[in-house]
Amino acid sequence: MHLPLLVYFIISLNVTSCPEHDIETPHGVLHVTMRGVPKGNRPIILTYHDIGLNHKSCFNTLFNYEDMQEITQHFAVVHVDAPGQQEGAPPFPSGYRYPTMDELAEMLPSVLTQLKVNSVIGIGVGAGAYILTRFALNNPSLVEGLVLINVDPCAEGWIDWAASKLSGWTSNLVDIVMAHHFSTDELTDNQELIQTYRLHIAQDINQDNLALFCGSYQYRRDLEIERPIVGLNEDTVNTLTCPALLVVGDTSPAVEAVVECNSRLNPTKTTLLKMADCGGLPQVVQPGKLAEAFKYFVQGMGYSKFASKSCTDDRCLCVSFCNANSLLHSLFPGPFTLGGQPCVASMPEPGFYLKGHRVLLLSKCHCRIRAD
Repeated sequence: MHLPLLVYFIISLNVTSCPEHDIETPHGVLHVTMRGVPKGNRPIILTYHDIGLNHKSCFNTLFNYEDMQEITQHFAVVHVDAPGQQEGAPPFPSGYRYPTMDELAEMLPSVLTQLKVNSVIGIGVGAGAYILTRFALNNPSLVEGLVLINVDPCAEGWIDWAASKLSGWTSNLVDIVMAHHFSTDELTDNQELIQTYRLHIAQDINQDNLALFCGSYQYRRDLEIERPIVGLNEDTVNTLTCPALLVVGDTSPAVEAVVECNSRLNPTKTTLLKMADCGGLPQVVQPGKLAEAFKYFVQGMGYSKFASKSCTDDRCLCVSFCNANSLLHSLFPGPFTLGGQPCVASMPEPGFYLKGHRVLLLSKCHCRIRAD
């Protein structure tokens, strides 16, 4: 049974409450919500939302999905709300200076210290993806992996584009944020989704606080990451050292930005996933596919026993190989390029070829697809 999106959205915002913390950092107080408790030396899953959203409206649909819950029962989850973006946040005092994007990233080590966390697997969307990337660049030892949805590594650009089509800043703040999340076609065709999020952005987020967060994102710096070249600069180049899964919907306005980010990262540690039949919010529209991709990503990092049911039967290997074509089409509907960029796996593991595409074995039961 498929619930209407608006009904599911309302349900997802009213799940059982989790412990909330207000944590002091060098750049102000950060509101975080924690699901579960850290388990041994395993990393926690750390999320950071996009502009116009908070952790609930950005991530609850994904984390309430059954397949995702099978994974998160083995990992604690910490949801970060950007300053002033959480539910019921009061307005900032007059003259308050909102943290820059760099400063928002610099607030995260205090969260880990306060919660006694050693490392994280980050999941960020849009502005949150930028913040987590900056955090990983500054603190590589604290980040084991990143899932970056709609990430833009470049300096300002989207607000200028939106503002050129919409007159006025204050009166059209909601429209500008909507243009950031959704393509023109999606704004026209998916009325239920659009109305749900338009109302949420306009009514549930403090508009003055939202304008400050948007301004911080607008004036972000270029991440200045560069793809390493073996034998030339791999030891000195500024880039992510952890595995990264880049995700974008095939009709998202962020497609070009994600392709650009992929071109700047180490291809042996980066997977680029374009999700079919999906726009600017893949974690909301396609939570099942994203949960499955996250499961494979976590398995590839060496946490396979925490991301799937155990299996010791060697026949599972044959089943995976026989079903590889089905997996290829369900997780990675063709074509296998995005903006001319090939999809690459996060690690150069041995595999076999299927219809010209390399299928990389992650475990006895799961495979990842690579287009060579």
